[in-house]
Amino acid sequence: MSLCQDCAPMKRLAPRLGARAETFVWLAVMVALWGLSWPATKLALGTVPPLWLATLRFGTAAVCLFVFVGVRGGLRIPRRPDWPIVASMGLLQMMAFTGLGMIAMTHTDTSRAVLLAYTTPLWAVAMSWLLFRLRPTRRQLLALAVGMSGVAVICSPLEMDWSRPATLVSAVFLLIAAICWSVVILHIRRHQWSASPLQLAPWQMLIAAVPLAGFAYALEGPPTSIPVDARLLELLVYIGPVATSACFVISAEYGRRITAFAMSNFTLGVPLVGVGASVALLGSRLSVAFVAGLVLVMGGMALAALPARPRPT
Repeated sequence: MSLCQDCAPMKRLAPRLGARAETFVWLAVMVALWGLSWPATKLALGTVPPLWLATLRFGTAAVCLFVFVGVRGGLRIPRRPDWPIVASMGLLQMMAFTGLGMIAMTHTDTSRAVLLAYTTPLWAVAMSWLLFRLRPTRRQLLALAVGMSGVAVICSPLEMDWSRPATLVSAVFLLIAAICWSVVILHIRRHQWSASPLQLAPWQMLIAAVPLAGFAYALEGPPTSIPVDARLLELLVYIGPVATSACFVISAEYGRRITAFAMSNFTLGVPLVGVGASVALLGSRLSVAFVAGLVLVMGGMALAALPARPRPT
């Protein structure tokens, strides 16, 4: 056998290894951008009211995605079978999750906000049990017990000042936001897609941005009083076009190339990046109680993300 014949299998394997490495690099970039968006949002909230910031996030992201999908020739009005998932993702995952999260962030630390918001996998297990009577496995019950004990620690008087009602309300808003997202996850698993997620994304963001603008105008007044400067514009560009629309493109293009289990493990990095970035960039301090809660929540989420074992026949 010649040397060239020996190298033939390696030559066939190299493109696949290169494509796999490219996928993981882009998904790592997505996780980093999403995680860093939390301290960026906290900084922007110092100037922009929360509902207007949520409006600007999805309004600018929608424009970018309409252009991107249109240039690629995939822009279509969603067909009737896809409108339920468009409404579900637009109103629950985007409008409710982001609106409630940004309101909460005006009254709580960024580290706590990102961790409570990303308890979604735990609530997905609980909501599938409540809504669809899908009894959790023993491992999923263990995940709920571990993760929810972490939530209890983070929301306890050891970590939160219960004498401040706004602090308690912010924790409730973040948990409601996570539950809203978990319902969407269950809907996504059962939806029969007519168009691709990327083709529907700009419509979902538009559906989120329009009612957010209405709520913002009614509750926070017109946006004319927002002082705009170069720093704020940089934050808005990052939060909307970069951390929302660009990350959605990365997720749609590269997330489908790996298993759901691998994707779940990647998204576990978002709260870790968010917590680390809040410490490094915002000077957040992590208490012993918070670190204990962080370990428990992340452990529960990791258990919840594990693929289910096939039942014996």
